[in-house]
Amino acid sequence: MAVSPIGRIYIRLPNWIGDVCMSLPSLHAVIATGCEVIVCAKPWAQDLLKGFTNIGFIPLTGKWSEDRKRIKQHRQQYNTDKQSVGLLLPDSLTSALTFRLAGLACAGYKDDGRQLLLKWAFDKPKESLHAVESWYRLTYLALSAWGFSPEKQPNQALSLPLTIDHYQQAHAVVTEALANKPFILIAPTATGKHHGREKVWPFFDTLTKKLQSEGFTVAMCPPPNEKEMALQNAPTAQLLPPVSLGAFVALLEKASVVICNDSGVSHLASISAKHQITLIGVTEAERTGPWSSKAIILGKMNHWPSVEDVNESIKKVV
Repeated sequence: MAVSPIGRIYIRLPNWIGDVCMSLPSLHAVIATGCEVIVCAKPWAQDLLKGFTNIGFIPLTGKWSEDRKRIKQHRQQYNTDKQSVGLLLPDSLTSALTFRLAGLACAGYKDDGRQLLLKWAFDKPKESLHAVESWYRLTYLALSAWGFSPEKQPNQALSLPLTIDHYQQAHAVVTEALANKPFILIAPTATGKHHGREKVWPFFDTLTKKLQSEGFTVAMCPPPNEKEMALQNAPTAQLLPPVSLGAFVALLEKASVVICNDSGVSHLASISAKHQITLIGVTEAERTGPWSSKAIILGKMNHWPSVEDVNESIKKVV
């Protein structure tokens, strides 16, 4: 590895769960430099990334003035003789402004009029890339400019270390709520809309009842803020108690198959699920689909898969 004067890298992760998952190859590449790594992200990401024992974490509020202060205070508190730099995965103007005003020289894609705020400003790829590839290309360019020798391509699978507590939480749910029975886990929710259109497959209730009639246990474990939506979309599915985000990844590993929308759960399942079926109807799998060779993707833009399509795929893996 080439010698670099840089000793600490502050990496700004994206704001959504699925996007954080898709940025994991970039995070691994940054950690591989041997530098001190400080992750700057939404507070919920701290539990998800808790298995990384060799990183620091700064929870962001979303208010640039407060976040600038937190990053600057961290730099002053943990001063180092080596140079500190910033890597901005989001394209937003505010993320660049926050890091710049915190005194960090940063690398990022040119976008949203923020080129003047970046010391290392790179053109966005002209070709259409998966989000994993796009963020990793930025990471590769930045690390190369800083004197490191990163791998040229991202890993073909997402990797996330979990903690003992994560596994214990998942084990308790399977033991106490499911009596250790095999189960199919559905995720009948998706936050936000894609170009004004709902990202939720409209037939979760029908599929759940069909699977139950065939003797399958169908469960769901939505976060508290999505509980009502989950009950509305699949009222007969067994509602599991909420767990932390990292424990949810461990729970996905225990399911016979995970059935989900093209949402955060799809990317969490790409990390740990034995089998997953991601349902597409209003998004493009080439850009935001699960980064996993094992994932089954059904449907396409403007065409949801049928219940029969999904059921046939389930029979192939369960």
